[in-house]
Amino acid sequence: MKLIGIGVPNTYHLQPMGFYLRKSISVGPFRFNLSKSGIGVSTGVPGFRLGFGPRGNYVHMGLNGFYYRKTLSSDETRTRQTDVPTMPRYASGDVLMEEIESGDVGSMAHSSSAELLSELSLKQGTLRISPLIWAFAVVLVGALATNYTGPIKMGIGILIAVSMVVLAHTIDALRKSVVLFYDFDETLEKAYSLLHDHALNLASCHGVWHIAAAGNVHDRKYHAGASALVDRKRTTIARQSPDFLKTNVETIAVSVGSQTLFLFPDRILVYDGGRVGAVGYEELEITVEQTRMIESERVPEDAEIVGETWRYVNKKGGPDRRFAHNPTLPICHYEDIHLRTASGLNERLQLSRHGIGKGFAQAVAYLAQFTKHHGQSVQAQ
Repeated sequence: MKLIGIGVPNTYHLQPMGFYLRKSISVGPFRFNLSKSGIGVSTGVPGFRLGFGPRGNYVHMGLNGFYYRKTLSSDETRTRQTDVPTMPRYASGDVLMEEIESGDVGSMAHSSSAELLSELSLKQGTLRISPLIWAFAVVLVGALATNYTGPIKMGIGILIAVSMVVLAHTIDALRKSVVLFYDFDETLEKAYSLLHDHALNLASCHGVWHIAAAGNVHDRKYHAGASALVDRKRTTIARQSPDFLKTNVETIAVSVGSQTLFLFPDRILVYDGGRVGAVGYEELEITVEQTRMIESERVPEDAEIVGETWRYVNKKGGPDRRFAHNPTLPICHYEDIHLRTASGLNERLQLSRHGIGKGFAQAVAYLAQFTKHHGQSVQAQ
């Protein structure tokens, strides 16, 4: 980390939002309960047992150690190391753009995450049966409607179709879900709460963009006098958990192109299609920069306009009179946040409100102080 917080980071007049911490999680007919002794599993149907189901995982985070346990054993997996690829380039008019893109998630395997990533990848690769059952149910109801044989048979057919769909969704949930419980001491709970609230502060911006590429401008008069050009798209930062990962804490999802970063208390899970990687907060390098952006889109309501320019400018910076249609463009004061790790994570976000990225970076650094040595304390049972 470049920004190392001393003590509790500055909250920058942050409005505390808090996050929920549940003691039980339901997955289909199963209920996972967290107690002082670990995880217990119960089902609402006495005497009914299924031969398959989700695994319960337990993470205890405290100043005296950080332990990861699971209810069932699995084969040990190896972490695959790959070189971080060189960022590709492409031309956009007269500007050479360099893509800002993360590497393969296969190289993002945090030391304490190998077993969890193996389990998540296995569940991600498990085929869902519910789409097939949905298709069969539609064909069944359609056939009954075409060859109408009375309300009783029609009702029985619809009941069978609905029951099959519900059962298929339950089976998919059991086969594909991973249960992850977190148990904090007071200090770690406070550290994650700070990160959670600062992330939601970023999400409250009216404009959030993912920058996919950037390049230097050689002829500024055709680019409104700008010195650099960025390729950006609107994105989201929101409360969200990964599909089929059931956890007792509220997590924040950051969409960055084809990948999604999920902020968990002990690590960042990186989802890329059907694959999952992980990076530790102590690995994360965050650069926060103030930037002035010539805005060609609608200006977000919370943006600060600090000047204006023209679509085409002359050498002196004034309007180029050769162009009949040469509208003025606002110059906005924005903030860029660059997230990088040595394992290949490389993402850049732009926010319409400046002055809030530093608080997020300090919250990450504060949490990293407690998790940076946890790879030495990992236990499995």
